[in-house]
Amino acid sequence: MYDSSQPHYWLFGNFAPVDETPPCKDLDVIGHLPECLNGEFVRVGPNPKFAPVAGYHWFDGDGMIHGLRIKDGKATYLSRYVRTSRLKQEEYFGEPKFKKIGDLKGFLGLVMVYMQMLRTKLKVIDLSYGEGTGNTALIYHHGKLLALSEGDKPYAIKVLEDGDLQTVGLMDYDKRLSHAFTAHPKIDPVTGEMFTFGYAQAPPYVTYRVISNNGVMNDPVPITIAESIMMHDFAITENYAIFMDLPLYFRPKEMVTEKKLSYTFDVTKKARFGILPRVHNTCFNKKFITLEANAWEEEDEVVLIVCRLQKPNLEMVGGRAKEKLENFANELYEMRFNMETGLATQKKLSESAVDFPRVNQYYIGRKQRFVYATMLDSIAKVTGIVKFDLQAEPRAGKEKIEIGGNVKGIYDLGPGRYGSEAIFVPSKPGVDNEEDDGYLIFFTHDENTGKSSVTVIDAKTMSPNPVAVVPLPHRVPYGFHAFFVTEDQIQEQAKF
Repeated sequence: MYDSSQPHYWLFGNFAPVDETPPCKDLDVIGHLPECLNGEFVRVGPNPKFAPVAGYHWFDGDGMIHGLRIKDGKATYLSRYVRTSRLKQEEYFGEPKFKKIGDLKGFLGLVMVYMQMLRTKLKVIDLSYGEGTGNTALIYHHGKLLALSEGDKPYAIKVLEDGDLQTVGLMDYDKRLSHAFTAHPKIDPVTGEMFTFGYAQAPPYVTYRVISNNGVMNDPVPITIAESIMMHDFAITENYAIFMDLPLYFRPKEMVTEKKLSYTFDVTKKARFGILPRVHNTCFNKKFITLEANAWEEEDEVVLIVCRLQKPNLEMVGGRAKEKLENFANELYEMRFNMETGLATQKKLSESAVDFPRVNQYYIGRKQRFVYATMLDSIAKVTGIVKFDLQAEPRAGKEKIEIGGNVKGIYDLGPGRYGSEAIFVPSKPGVDNEEDDGYLIFFTHDENTGKSSVTVIDAKTMSPNPVAVVPLPHRVPYGFHAFFVTEDQIQEQAKF
């Protein structure tokens, strides 16, 4: 690990790396941690171990998982790297050896591509076990917590009884998985199946997969689209999988000739949505879907709830925390696809930027009412949590999100305090109790004091008074996606 006196440090801003932390037990708890929170709250994000050779992009950093183990009202904090093949090889050399997204720009980017090809040919580095970071998202399936980054296969992580995290290794599903794996697979809460896909830079470009509830991966389903794109997310309903063919294209020539990153958003192209098993290609002009909240079937329609970004710029999303993200209008939308007529409609649900939409996990693929999302400022920092009611009509003409219309609650973090993705944890498992009966848990950081914490709020009331705050022993860098591993899932891991 390098220190902040190094010249590269400024590139990371609030993503400045931190060291691993072994379990720190019996932390102070302000308030109380409800019994339903017995388990471990985990969040992954980029935490580069070595200073970059050229540019730095948030997607580049080695994956580090920050966890809060909760049991019987007590809390333990820890952080561990996802021990990827890439990280272990760079640790051996004591310096970066793999190409990074931040490197892939201009002539230097082309040089970095050829350098990696040469290092691979000379067996300086080994790509046979992938080159992913495991830094983007987490999900639990068939006794394993999976750390995900969409350019690689999943890494299996074991959650130990004391909350510590152990990387088991790369998952290839008995060698049936030969392609990359999305960072956002979906699990059907009724069948226990996991639905996933991978995208590539060669035809057929997208491959769809289904993994049974007992961990068996089914045969691949190729999906041919016009050219290579970045496909970040998708959605499922009870009977369909919804794919988003969006105009964020892989165009490496522009990396050199126009000094752009290798993935470029083309405003002249249209977005298309494919619904399996019956496909309808439907177009909306000039937009990109960052994340979906949920989808379901309603009579002859498929309904999709997403965050829609007007003009994505991967360079601006690359960690320049002091640079304003102009026109960053990542807003919540409802999209409807009529399966009989092919007609598609859309409706805006939020009046300003939101992201990381989450729902009660027991409603994935089924009609639900409430969506919880993070509110964003002009440089995409999380300033609060907002609760949307999909049964209410949005209020138009507002410049910012306020209580009223479909906004049923706001938890404002306050000046200088920023958060992360909030995970909904139900008071009881299943759909027998009220959909919003539960809690939201998320990491927060106070830039005024330099202190970080985990905050728990009541998801039903969205009260400004938190249910619990757990101060942490050191700063937790801003990161990506989170997950809650239940106590039952932790105990289930002992079987594997």
